[in-house]
Amino acid sequence: MKKIVFVAAAAGLMTLAACSSPENADNAAAENMAANLEMTADNYDAMADNATTDANEMMMENMADNAEAAADNIEDAE
Repeated sequence: MKKIVFVAAAAGLMTLAACSSPENADNAAAENMAANLEMTADNYDAMADNATTDANEMMMENMADNAEAAADNIEDAE
C-alpha cells in the first residue's frame, strides 16, 4: 500500500514539474505586475476626479500617467 501511494505521489510531482517552467512563471509575474500598475493608474485617475484643488488633480493625473507608462514598459519588455 505504501508503494502505491509513493508511486502516485511521485507521478503527481513529475506532472507538476513538467507543467511549470520558469519562463511561464516570469511571464505571469510580469503580466500581473503590469495589470497591477494599470489598476493603480485607474485609482489615481479616480482620485484626480475627486481632488479638491487643481494642484492635487494634476498631481494625481501625473501619477496615473507614470503608472501607465511603467505598465507599458513592463509589457514591452515581455
